[in-house]
Amino acid sequence: MNKKRLAILSIAIVLGIIIIDQVIKVVVKTNMHLYEHIRVTDWFYIAFTENRGMAFGMQLFKDTPFENIGKMGLTIFRIVAAVFIIYYIRQQIRKAATTGYIVLLSMVLAGDIGNVIDCMFYGQVFSASLPYPSLPATFVPFGEGYDAFMMGRVVDMFYFPLVEWNMPYIPVLSWIPGFPSVGEHCVFFNAIFNFADASISVSMILLILFYRKHIMEIGKKEDAESTPQPTSATD
Repeated sequence: MNKKRLAILSIAIVLGIIIIDQVIKVVVKTNMHLYEHIRVTDWFYIAFTENRGMAFGMQLFKDTPFENIGKMGLTIFRIVAAVFIIYYIRQQIRKAATTGYIVLLSMVLAGDIGNVIDCMFYGQVFSASLPYPSLPATFVPFGEGYDAFMMGRVVDMFYFPLVEWNMPYIPVLSWIPGFPSVGEHCVFFNAIFNFADASISVSMILLILFYRKHIMEIGKKEDAESTPQPTSATD
C-alpha cells in the first residue's frame, strides 16, 4: 500500500475507534445508573463503572491525598503518549511500513485518545453519575460538570466473568499475603473495561506476537542509516 493510502487508513481507523468508543460511553453514561449491571449472558455483562485512573479500573494513589495529583499526571502522560505515537506513525508511514503494523499502531493511538477525551472533558460536560435511585447523568453547559478540566472519570462497561469459583483450601498457597481465603468467591476475568482499553490491549498483544521482529528490524535500519558510510579512495 502506498504512503497516501496508509495515512488515510490510519486516520480512518483512529477516527472510527474513537467514535465507536465515545458513542458507547455516552449511551451508557446517560442511560444507566452508576454500578448498574445488565446481564447479556452468564459470562458477559454491561456493568457501568467509572474510574479516575488507568485501564481496567486500576487507579493511582486511590483513596489517598495524592489521588488528584496521580490523576492529573496520568492524563498528561496520556496526552504526551498520544503525541509521540502520532509522530511515530507518521515516521513509519514515510518509511512505507507494513499495513498491519500501521493498523495496530493506529489502534493503540485511538484507544489512548478515547480515554484522554474522558479525562479532559467528561468532568466539564456531564453531571455526576450516581447509583440508583438517582437519575442517570445528563449533558450540562461546558464548565458546569462534576469535576475540573482534565479530571474527568473514564467510563467502563464491559465485564466478562468467564469463570467463577469458591477458593478451596490449598496449604502451599494459603500463607501468601493477599491470596484468596478459603471459601472466598473468585472471578476470572473480573476487570471492567471499555472499547478504548480493548483496542489498546488487543493491538499491543498482536504487536508483540507478530511484529516484534519487524520493530527490531526497523530499529536496525535506523541505526544503519545514522551510521556514516565509509568513502572510497576514488571519491
